[in-house]
Amino acid sequence: MAATAMATLAAAAGASPQLRFMSAAQLLALRGSPEVAIIDVRDEDERAYDGHIAGSLHCESHSFQDDMPRLLQDLSRHKTVVFHCALSQVRGPKCAKAFLHSISSSGGGPEVFVLERGFNGWAQYGHPQCSCKELKRCIALLE
Repeated sequence: MAATAMATLAAAAGASPQLRFMSAAQLLALRGSPEVAIIDVRDEDERAYDGHIAGSLHCESHSFQDDMPRLLQDLSRHKTVVFHCALSQVRGPKCAKAFLHSISSSGGGPEVFVLERGFNGWAQYGHPQCSCKELKRCIALLE
């Protein structure tokens, strides 16, 4: 009850929605859904060298603000957007917060999450990865 009251007060005060985290197992269960987008904000070199989550989109953190209008348009049909970097400690959450702020100020949009433990955690669990060289959109399916 107290949490609901706090959320109501925060909404009334115009506070930004809270950033939420999603586990690798939760994301794996959503794999392949056309309503879910996975955004990899690691550098191009990291993505090329380490691989990436199969089916993910790529938008480097250093150019994220410049790419925001395109992302808002591209992700408008999705119900869930999950951001990640290598560990999801800095870049992933920072980009997710910026995206969340943009959709909040424009009247709403998809649910926004950060992948717990980032790509490194995803890979450690042996979840589907891809090593294609597509820079912006991985064409592999989350199988």
